[in-house]
Amino acid sequence: MHTPTPSLADKPHAQANLAFEWALLALLATCWGASYTFIKIGVATIPPVTLIAARTLIAGLLLLAVLRMRGVKLPTEPAVWRRFVVQACLNSVLPFTLIAWAERSVDAGLATILNSTSPIFIFLLGLGLGGAQKPTLRRFFGVGAGLAGICLIVGFEAFNGLGHSLLAQLALVAAAVCYGCAAMFGRVFKGLDPMVPAAGSLLSGAVMLLPASLLIDRPWTLAPSAPSMLAVLALAVLSTALAFSIYFRLIKTLGPMSTSAQAYLRVPIGVLIGMVFLGETLASTAWVGLACVVAGVVAMTKPAGPTRP
Repeated sequence: MHTPTPSLADKPHAQANLAFEWALLALLATCWGASYTFIKIGVATIPPVTLIAARTLIAGLLLLAVLRMRGVKLPTEPAVWRRFVVQACLNSVLPFTLIAWAERSVDAGLATILNSTSPIFIFLLGLGLGGAQKPTLRRFFGVGAGLAGICLIVGFEAFNGLGHSLLAQLALVAAAVCYGCAAMFGRVFKGLDPMVPAAGSLLSGAVMLLPASLLIDRPWTLAPSAPSMLAVLALAVLSTALAFSIYFRLIKTLGPMSTSAQAYLRVPIGVLIGMVFLGETLASTAWVGLACVVAGVVAMTKPAGPTRP
């Protein structure tokens, strides 16, 4: 039986589709890289807890609307929602708030670099908990390079005492640890549509953050500037809701390994956005630290063996 071969007209169409998916990957890295600049603008006149409460609430409601349009319902089992709460603490409530607090005194570019180290902590946590990742030489190199990059960025300030900037930088590293824990815990949601735990955890986070915002910041007394309010909206819509939607699409079209490229694409993109729009600069040691962190993240996320068509 003769099997028809693809026509020449089909090849440009397939190449165009692939190019579109890679363009989406670049957009995803840009959305997540820009989030640090949005946060920097937002915290100028909005306290961190209120900023993150608004971010999680708006993004969670948008994802809920997307799920409704897709005809997907959130689960009703209490046990699943308890897991959503744990995931919210690890993936949004704690890290988002730590990042927002830190960026009151740390540039968005440095926040991007320090917060990109989560694959390193995922590997270290996997070793401690008996994870599936094999402790190969390349992964150990990635850990060493990433930790060296962190020390180059924050280490010299340690000699001047525990200043406010150092504590903020350590908060960014702690946020990266939270993301690592969230990735490890996220394996409990294997049987769910990927957007379901995203929406459920964001909504759970909003439920926790809104009362804290009312008690701590008293948002009705605030006078946020127009740029800060626009930054919160962009952070929720672009860097959270849209980014999650693109991410879950790319998992299906490009696959997990190719999609993980955004983990190190967003580092130079985030630094560049901070330099262009906020006029930030990096010290010479921070540039060396950036190179070490990017090398470490690449080593941690690159496939273990040669890929085959």
